[in-house]
Amino acid sequence: MEEKNGIEELEKDEPKEAGGEGFAELYQASPSDIKVGQIVKGHIIAINPKDVVVDIGYKSEGAISISEFSDPEAIKIGDEIDVYMESREDDNGMVVLSKQKAERAVGWDMVISRYNEGDMVEGKVSKKVKGGFMVNIGVEAFLPASLAALRNFGNVNQMIGQVFSFKIVKINKPRKNIVVSRKDALQQQKEEDKKKIFDNLKELAIVSGIVRNITDFGAFVDLGAGITGLLHITDMSWGRVSHPSEVLAIGDKIEVMVLDFDKDNLKVSLGLKQKTQNPWESVDVKYPAGSRVKGTVVNLVPYGAFVELEKGVEGLLHISELSWTKKYANPNELLAIGDRVEVQILDMDKQNKKISLGVKQLESNPWLEAESRYPVGTKVRGKVRNLTDYGAFVELEDGIDGLIHVSDISWTKRIGHPKDVFKKGEKVEAVVLAVDAGNRRISLGIKQLSTDPWDDIAAKYLTETVLSGKVTKVANFGLFIEIEKDLEGLAHISEIPLAENEKLEEKFTTGCDLKVKVLKVDSIQHKIALSLKGV
Repeated sequence: MEEKNGIEELEKDEPKEAGGEGFAELYQASPSDIKVGQIVKGHIIAINPKDVVVDIGYKSEGAISISEFSDPEAIKIGDEIDVYMESREDDNGMVVLSKQKAERAVGWDMVISRYNEGDMVEGKVSKKVKGGFMVNIGVEAFLPASLAALRNFGNVNQMIGQVFSFKIVKINKPRKNIVVSRKDALQQQKEEDKKKIFDNLKELAIVSGIVRNITDFGAFVDLGAGITGLLHITDMSWGRVSHPSEVLAIGDKIEVMVLDFDKDNLKVSLGLKQKTQNPWESVDVKYPAGSRVKGTVVNLVPYGAFVELEKGVEGLLHISELSWTKKYANPNELLAIGDRVEVQILDMDKQNKKISLGVKQLESNPWLEAESRYPVGTKVRGKVRNLTDYGAFVELEDGIDGLIHVSDISWTKRIGHPKDVFKKGEKVEAVVLAVDAGNRRISLGIKQLSTDPWDDIAAKYLTETVLSGKVTKVANFGLFIEIEKDLEGLAHISEIPLAENEKLEEKFTTGCDLKVKVLKVDSIQHKIALSLKGV
């Protein structure tokens, strides 16, 4: 309604031209035939404060208001101008002339002969009127406020005097009215610019743009004319990028490479790292297996550290490659992000972009000398470093431990847990039983410090020998009975006389004394079988 009302207001206020069809006759054949409503040529013969006197070859001169001249200071006597004859002599005997109506008539004929609805035209915003603006395009045209696209102007008055491109949206020939739109002109220009950009786009071409938005997965780059391309986070750098904001900021002017584009859907994929050579192309030459290089720790994970050798090239330093002797639960016990470290290239997989790194390889492997330093049978002395259910770890030197298995603590005593025998930090003596340098293991024994007594035990406790003993443990399968210090035998439940429905734990208790007889001594398995029957 705003546009319609503005047009109607313009049509209502538009002065009706005298002479009707006189506008078609731009110049008379001879001065004697001059008629009201015609346009004739005249010469300025006088310039007064309020009007300009013009000679049109008529019997009397004509007067034109000085206000009809856009730049009164630029006119001078003798200038030739086109004028419109409004009426013959007035009370002062002067012909009434109009310069603006002549320009309007000439401009109208020029505009409608040159332009049609939908054409683009350039014009100057001359003034603000009700509902919009007047624009001089050779003739005054109406620009509705709704079609002015004023978003770029904080004050509408700033449009006055500005020259823009407009689109002719309506021509009313009977009323000699023209309606134009700057909004439509801008949109058309935008579409033309967009098409021009897409027509010129080529894959691998370098284009300029401005970063308009940043997300977790990338950045949107304005290429102009309303075309926005996506620069994905994986195409920003050959190196590690956790978030696009590490590389770009909103408003940055950047040059990017066109990776792909879809004219139909107006989608463009962009790349930044592709402007430089892929460092992985020559990585096998620069970092051969066995070479030593320096890098920067850029990320820590439970299983190791990622080390940047150069921008875009990272290798994995696995936690198992940190030390020959120490076992780390987490790489942050030794490393921190930002540390400069020297590493050795262990393996290179160029195709899958994987490099295996090591630190311990920079030092000699102490386990390679372990067999020669700790031969089997050697007596050693060390400190108990750790206790487990299955044995005690004894530190022989920095980073090298030996294990005393629970079965190698005593020849005869049944050991429930190593903590019953050892304490952390105490020093113990042991014998080297085996060395496995490949798996970094040394087996130690305490009982091997003395000779195996089981041959003597077998000779001492012959079958059917009756002994006195003390119950040390009641199990569901039998009784453990100590027959001398640190020497036990087992009376199986089948060798224990019990009444019907009678249970072991109800008849026997730990510490009670019993008479038993020896059934068998196994010196190989280190076992003594006992019986309560017939005793």
